[in-house]
Amino acid sequence: MSAAVLAPSSAEACIAKSAAGKHIRPDRALGGLKWRFRAVAKAANRSADGLRKAAADQAARDTAHAARDAAEDARFGPDGRADEVPTELTEPGARAVRIRTALAELEADTAAARAEAEAVGARKSRRAQKKTARRDELIAEHRRRREESGGPVKGKPPAEIRVEVLTRNLAQARAGQQAKIDAYDPRRKGRAPTPVEEYAMVKRVRLAWERAVAETAATHQESASAAVATAPDSTEKPARRGGEPKRNITDPASRIMPLRGGGWLQGYNCQAVTSGDGLIIATGVGNNPNDATAFATTLDAAVAGAALIDARRPDRSEHVGPQADRNGIGVVLADTGYLDHDNLTLTGPDRLIAVGKSRAVHKAAAEEPVQGPPPPEVTPVEAMAHRLRTPEGHALYKQRSHLAETPFGHAKHNLGFRRFTSRGIHRATAEFAFHALVHNLFKAIGTGHLAPTVC
Repeated sequence: MSAAVLAPSSAEACIAKSAAGKHIRPDRALGGLKWRFRAVAKAANRSADGLRKAAADQAARDTAHAARDAAEDARFGPDGRADEVPTELTEPGARAVRIRTALAELEADTAAARAEAEAVGARKSRRAQKKTARRDELIAEHRRRREESGGPVKGKPPAEIRVEVLTRNLAQARAGQQAKIDAYDPRRKGRAPTPVEEYAMVKRVRLAWERAVAETAATHQESASAAVATAPDSTEKPARRGGEPKRNITDPASRIMPLRGGGWLQGYNCQAVTSGDGLIIATGVGNNPNDATAFATTLDAAVAGAALIDARRPDRSEHVGPQADRNGIGVVLADTGYLDHDNLTLTGPDRLIAVGKSRAVHKAAAEEPVQGPPPPEVTPVEAMAHRLRTPEGHALYKQRSHLAETPFGHAKHNLGFRRFTSRGIHRATAEFAFHALVHNLFKAIGTGHLAPTVC
């Protein structure tokens, strides 16, 4: 979803002059939408094995095509007939190139994912080794203290040797009480020693030993169950091929995009920044379904677009009002899809990014309103939630929906622009920028701020 310039310089002048005829509100709204392709279908996605098979099939077709060409050259001559389709229109090798490109990208992504998984496994292994080393140190320390004291020591023994330690403690308690019984002389005054198994110390240690034995058995049972659950089952059916990573052989740069409310489409994620008076000042097209990753580049494009409009304004002395001396972007409004710590702390214009669904934001502002700036010790997300609950912040954010979503609704439902007409991310970026240019021209003409003589 990288940003793109709206139009060539001559068209920029038209838009800038049309915007100069009216006061630009300082608010900018950022929105994103998934756009599908006219000639791209999800059925064209292939896994790595499918791409290799498609490459082999295409190579066979190319060989057969070359053989037919050679036979036709031998029959009709090397120059062929005058009514043949031009070579640049047939593109016999284009599909093979797309298959090779898709396969290379998929193998690179698979290798990167495998490397990341190995790195995660290595980190987990190092943490496990450190934990084991710490436990070994605790066990060794407990045994050392016990050897020095010659008997039980204060503190709960480590779980790994708890049964062993309590077994020794129970044996020592029994031996000690038995020694008292053996040394008892009935002829002497005093109460006779308690039987070994009824002695309080023996009973207490025995109960602790029984609990430790039960806990150890339960732990071993849980570990065995977890090992059985995670162990591969040779009788299981192979994983569904629909879950494998895939690439599209019609347009390798496109991706399967999730839709709000459910469903999927094959296409791109489009971004647009709309000014307070409805002009699209920045666009972007990408293949990452996550809007947050496009915030920084789209914001930079919006800042550049706003600076271009300000640079092309007529003399400001012609304008009056609070907006006359304001340049650039006042506040950027974005929905929760752009919420990210880096996006909240990024340098640039002030911004309001929702910390939840719109209804949750409006409910929090209505039921738990606050005043003033956020406390200094809060996190960036908490600070943003505080600002959205203030009357000023909530009033600003309420403008986001009609500013950001109106251009998309106008494009899809009024202009019929629902699909890109060509393949490739660069062509899609150019087509979406061209749509923004047309949108701005119609906006300027419809509001009477762009006359035919202006350009």
